[in-house]
Amino acid sequence: MTLPSATLLAQSALSGLFVGSLYGLIGLGLGLSWGLLRTINLAHFGFTFAAAYLCYQLVTSTGVDPLLTLLAIVPLFFALGCGLHWVVQRFEVSPLNSLLLTFGVTAIIEAAIQAVWSADFRRLESHYAQAKFRWGALYVPLPELITLITSLALSLAIWWLLRHTRFGKAMRAAAEDAPIAAAFGVNQRALALLLAGSCAALAAVAGVCLSLSFTLAPAQIYAWIGVVFAAVMMGGLGSALGPLVAGVVIGVSEALTMAITAPSWAPIVSFTLLIALLLLRP
Repeated sequence: MTLPSATLLAQSALSGLFVGSLYGLIGLGLGLSWGLLRTINLAHFGFTFAAAYLCYQLVTSTGVDPLLTLLAIVPLFFALGCGLHWVVQRFEVSPLNSLLLTFGVTAIIEAAIQAVWSADFRRLESHYAQAKFRWGALYVPLPELITLITSLALSLAIWWLLRHTRFGKAMRAAAEDAPIAAAFGVNQRALALLLAGSCAALAAVAGVCLSLSFTLAPAQIYAWIGVVFAAVMMGGLGSALGPLVAGVVIGVSEALTMAITAPSWAPIVSFTLLIALLLLRP
């Protein structure tokens, strides 16, 4: 087997870094919901793709800048996230049943996307798409760079929020022991609704970043579930920085695997890393 050139390996690693940052951005809201709310929210993936399609529609119909669509999309999905979690709270859905409930919501979202935009592939055309920077022998696409910066900024901001604010400390206390936290005056229900809405808003941001870089199709929702789940499990439930770090490790590993061997080997990487981690650190 002939090894590729150093430039190709470096470009592949850089591409893996960008894809891994998107894994981390999608996994950020999922991990917070799972770790702090005890809700395995598969609807998070449906929200991500619904936001991507809404961004596509707004840009193609009005010509607005894709990043400006966040002003409309983020509040909408914050409300949807609060509404979904209210249903989970109202009917006291268990973590396992939340997995089944939110999987059904994802299937409904996929059907709605197909009804509105059909099952055809959609590609967002914007002035970001062809913008690239040259860094030595490497090329840095602007959409992927935006995703990396957004993912890093949001992860650091949420880490600081959870560690150094009253809201974050109350949220972690409620996740650790809700009855004791309530005895000290923590309004666990209100905090949970706020966090659920924020997780859905993070899914919306990830959806806009997804639309900037990838061709969209409704069935692709399920293709992202496995690798993002692996990033969340490796990074740690409820962690703000863990999914980003794990996503980058998975993304770079997949990219280098594709460069050295064949693309068909790439999907094996994330689950091999996850199994190894679970064996070494149960």
